[in-house]
Amino acid sequence: MNNSEGSVRGLLAANLKRVRAQRGLSLSELSRRAGIGKATLSQLESGAGNPTLETVLGLSRVLGVPISDLVERQPSGEVTVVRAADAEVLSGRGVDLRPLRRIEAGDTVFEVYDQQVRTDGTQISGGHTGTEHTIVQAGLLRVRAGRCEVELGPGDYVGFDASLPHSYTALDGGSVRSVLLLEHRAEQRLHLAEEAEQPAPGHGQ
Repeated sequence: MNNSEGSVRGLLAANLKRVRAQRGLSLSELSRRAGIGKATLSQLESGAGNPTLETVLGLSRVLGVPISDLVERQPSGEVTVVRAADAEVLSGRGVDLRPLRRIEAGDTVFEVYDQQVRTDGTQISGGHTGTEHTIVQAGLLRVRAGRCEVELGPGDYVGFDASLPHSYTALDGGSVRSVLLLEHRAEQRLHLAEEAEQPAPGHGQ
């Protein structure tokens, strides 16, 4: 990733500072609640860090905002075009996400991603805000959400409450291309923001 203001790294640096200030959280407090080192957060806010998908998801959960509030800028104009070569990749243990579009409709925010599930590991999430929708385009994908496990092929869809522990695994030795849609309702974001303002058990402010 480059270090320009329009890169994922640059956008995260500016947005993280803004949202943290809105929440009234110090770097130390955010570090404790998100389980991310203070030095790492400081690097991210200075634009020098290298954010992973796990880090961004953790910050999104603790701050009570969609991922797009942290890593995307608002599109302008009547027609929005995102070229594949221009969309930076946000990588996790087993998934590469390319942010394509943030859509706001009333009290709901939709985030659209091009998602590639790699063959070198399973992407595991302990849960986060929103509803998760995935449509497989190519390959065979195993999705676990809570106690449910399904296998999906091209054209298949799965949707689930993203607060459930869930995982994605590419099967049959090939990567999986899919479209990921994250849906966030206002009440979910407000609930998480209120949680972020409460001290953890056994800790003072």
